[in-house]
Amino acid sequence: MSLFRKSPEQKQAVADMKAADKALNDNTDREKRAGIRDETPEYLRLNTAANQAAAKVSRWRGGTR
Repeated sequence: MSLFRKSPEQKQAVADMKAADKALNDNTDREKRAGIRDETPEYLRLNTAANQAAAKVSRWRGGTR
């Protein structure tokens, strides 16, 4: 096994992190266009999900672990 190969679990964690980040960014863009400047419950929910997904991914792959 190579040092740079990802296991299936790592691949799934990276995909989950990217999906959570995309959902958060899409929501942020939508709220910004609507003129919302405060943190909404939806933003907080998506931000928490993105942080939890990033916690499962190593820093080498863009996460926080």
